[in-house]
Amino acid sequence: MSTAEFVSTVRFPARSRRGVLLGLSPAQLSVVGTAGALLLVTMVTTGLTGAVLATPLWALAAAVVLIRYHSRSVADWAPIVIRYYLRRAKGQLIWLARPTSRPRRDGLLHLPGTDASLRAVTSPDGSTGAVHDPQRGTLTAAVRVSSRAFALLDAPTKAANVSGWGRALAALARTGYIQSVQVIERTIPDSGDALQRYWAENGNPDAPLAGVVYEELLAAAGPTAAPHEAYIAVSLDLKKARRLIGEAGGGLTGAFTVLGQLVPGFEQSLRNCGLTPGGWLTGGEFAAVIRSAYDPKSLAAMEQWSETGRATASPAAAGPVVLREEPNRVLTDSACHAVYWIEQWPRSEVSAGFLHSLIFSAGVRRTLSLHYGPDDLDAALKAVQRQKATIVADAAERVRKGQVDSESDTQEYADAKTHERELISGHADVDFTGLVVISADNPEDLRRQCATVETACSSEGLDPRLLIWEQAESFSRAALPLARL
Repeated sequence: MSTAEFVSTVRFPARSRRGVLLGLSPAQLSVVGTAGALLLVTMVTTGLTGAVLATPLWALAAAVVLIRYHSRSVADWAPIVIRYYLRRAKGQLIWLARPTSRPRRDGLLHLPGTDASLRAVTSPDGSTGAVHDPQRGTLTAAVRVSSRAFALLDAPTKAANVSGWGRALAALARTGYIQSVQVIERTIPDSGDALQRYWAENGNPDAPLAGVVYEELLAAAGPTAAPHEAYIAVSLDLKKARRLIGEAGGGLTGAFTVLGQLVPGFEQSLRNCGLTPGGWLTGGEFAAVIRSAYDPKSLAAMEQWSETGRATASPAAAGPVVLREEPNRVLTDSACHAVYWIEQWPRSEVSAGFLHSLIFSAGVRRTLSLHYGPDDLDAALKAVQRQKATIVADAAERVRKGQVDSESDTQEYADAKTHERELISGHADVDFTGLVVISADNPEDLRRQCATVETACSSEGLDPRLLIWEQAESFSRAALPLARL
């Protein structure tokens, strides 16, 4: 068989813009319904004259529904903007940690906003850590992974790895109690501590000339590197797994038992798709990953104080000392961050390694976060049937009105049929979301790096959208390995 037959390509369906009714989103329908009710009341109380006098009001309602900004209507933007400025009026856009405010509850992570209730917990045997979210009822564990360079693999191996990752996701989705899966791939500033440790254990500093030169090279080159880290976080839905947790003893002990039952099979699935598990994070390592997301420069100190060489931190010190949210960025202890949402993925055939330009953008410190939310198979099949029925009904309505066919509807119908065939053949259905966090030392560097990332995305058929007025919440979803949708 020729190598060309092994080449794995992917194509994503276009993001549907069909609304709940008549192509309108819930927010747009609310405006239309309110305007219609007001019009009816006006007609009943003042007659046609009152309705005509209120024309500016109807025009404003139409503008709110029809005018779009960054692919959203004004009606869709309104709740986001209102919420942002209400938080601004209450002084909630700035978060400061004070020494007296450090939590006294064991394991409570010191995080801003809606993450304040999260707690780092440890399994009864002390081998695995997790983050418990009592409000959402989830328990999240994360594993560090590594792999060979995907771009250097041969075509059959690439195809096998892509297929293996699909099977790994399908296996998790079939359990019925996994709420979400998150993949994080990030670049971090390198303290050079790993190189120094290796040199201390295996080097010969007394070697004539070479020892001195090598030590100087390590001191100069170590901190300038930007190593890559990858984590996969799996979130267990405690409500859906209630029966299994009860049979395992109940409480967090039972939840850890259920997670432990998933670990061997999941790790084997990771190996089948070319990934190497590097150990599940402990509570201290969870805290260190979170801390380094808010304060990248703290990573060097955490690594140097660690006996194992893997950064650890106290859960009470996991969060930032200061966080300030602005409409288009977040400023934390030692960095500025901007969060992008990948609105559209490649709609033409591309190779499986199409994210290479984004992941290896030169001079950019960033975090790529992919979220997978498994859906029930029966519900997914019914949703596809509804989508197909809507497309057919819209096409029939255009024929009745004498309008021409829409090629976008034809393509959307073909994508829906492909999706249905994949579900029937055993693939998992997931809600797929991609977020990118760009981090820099100052606003000027942030603008430059954002431009670099936008260019890299455009070259690969990606459509990134800066998440205006919702940066802080999006940052915690994208940069922290908490598998929160």
